Amino acid sequence: MIPAIILFAATYVLMLTFSKYRPYIALASGLIFVLTSMLPLNEIIPSLDFNVLLMIGGTMGLVQLFIDSHMPERMADMIMDKVPNVQWAAVCLSLFAGIISAFVDNVATVLMVAPVAIEICKKLKTNPVPFIISIAVSSNLQGAATLVGDTTAIMLGSALDMTFMDFFFYHGKLSMFFVVELGAVLSALIVYFVFRKEKGAIPKSGKMTEVTDYVPTVLLFGAIGLLILASFAPDSWNLPAETNGLICCALLVIGLIYNYIRNKNIEAITGPLKAIDLETLGLLVGLFLMIGGISNMGVIDALAQLLAKLGAGNPFLMYTIIVWASVLISAFIDNIPYVATMIPVIAGIAVEMGIDPTPLYFGLLSGATLGGNCTPIGASANITGIGILRKEGYEVSNGDFFKIGIPFTMAAVIPAYILIWVIYGV
Repeated sequence: MIPAIILFAATYVLMLTFSKYRPYIALASGLIFVLTSMLPLNEIIPSLDFNVLLMIGGTMGLVQLFIDSHMPERMADMIMDKVPNVQWAAVCLSLFAGIISAFVDNVATVLMVAPVAIEICKKLKTNPVPFIISIAVSSNLQGAATLVGDTTAIMLGSALDMTFMDFFFYHGKLSMFFVVELGAVLSALIVYFVFRKEKGAIPKSGKMTEVTDYVPTVLLFGAIGLLILASFAPDSWNLPAETNGLICCALLVIGLIYNYIRNKNIEAITGPLKAIDLETLGLLVGLFLMIGGISNMGVIDALAQLLAKLGAGNPFLMYTIIVWASVLISAFIDNIPYVATMIPVIAGIAVEMGIDPTPLYFGLLSGATLGGNCTPIGASANITGIGILRKEGYEVSNGDFFKIGIPFTMAAVIPAYILIWVIYGV
C-alpha cells in the first residue's frame, strides 16, 4: 500500500500546487497506477464512473444550447429585478442551487445554475469566481438532504432500507433533511459574509432579455424532471447504473437534431459539442483511476479498519471519529467508494459494541458528503464549477476556494455533528 499512498499524496500536492495543469497531472498519475499494475487492466473500466462522465458531457452540451437561447440572461434579469444588491443575488443563487441539488445530481445542478450566475456577473461587471464556488459547495451540501439527492444518500438509504420519507422523519425523529437544512441556513450566512462588501445596488433597467428559443429550456428542465423520476424507479426495473448519464446524452442528441433542423448548418451541432469541457472530463477520469488504484491496493479498507480500532468501546468517540475522519478523507478521496467501504464496517462496529448504528451512519453521510467542499478537487461539482470558470477565462486559486469552501464546510458539519448526536446518540 505504501507506493500507492505516496503516489496518491504526491499527485494531490502537485494538483493543488499547479492548478492550471490538474487534468494532465491526474491523467499521468492514473496512467502510472495502471502501468505499475496497482490498478489492473481489468479494473480500469469498473473504476470509471461513466454515469458522471456521461451526465457532465450531455449536460454541458444542453447548457450551451440553453445559453445560446439567451434564457440565462433572461433569468439573470429576473433575479436582478428582485434582489437589492449583489450580496443577496449570491445568497439567492446559492440557496436556489441547493434546493435543486436536493433532488438532482450535484454536477448537473452546477451546470444548470452556473450560466445564470455568469450572466449576472457579466451584467454587473463583477468577479464570478466566488459566485460559482458558492453554488458548487451549496450543491454538495444539499445532496444529503433527501434519498435521491446524491449517490451516497442512495447507498445509505439502501443499506438501512430507508424510504424517501425516512429522510424527513426516521423512527419518529427528525432525520437528515432537517439536519442538512440547518447547515444550509448557517452556510447561507457564510455566503452573506463573504459578499459583505458587495452592497452596491443593482440597477433596474426594467428591460428583459428576449429569449430566442424556448426548446433548450424545455429540454434542460425536462432533464431535471427525468433525473428526479429515475431516482424513484424501483429496483425491479433494473435500470443501468448509467441511467442519469444516458438521460442527459439522449436529451442532448434531441437538442442537436432540433438545432440543426432550425438553423440548417453544421455549426448547430459542432457548436454545442465544442462546449463540452474535455479538460474537466480528463481530470475526472484521472481521479477515478487514482481512486480505483488505491482502492485495489487496500488503502480505503485499511483506513476503515483503522477508524474502527481508534474508537472501539466508546460510542461518542466512535461517532466523532467517523464524522471528522469522513470530512478529512472525502476532501481528497471520492466519497462513493469510501462510503461503500464504511457501510459494512459501521454495521460490524455496531454489532460488536451493541449500539444503534443510526448516528454512525448519519454521521458518515454528513461528513463524507460535506468533506468534498474543503478542497477544489474534493467533489465533482467543484471540479465542474472550476472548469466553467476556466472556460470564461478565470483561474481559481486554492485561496479563492478555501476561503469559501472551508468555512462553508464547518458551518454545515458542526451543527449536523451536534444535532445528529442529540437526536440519535443521547
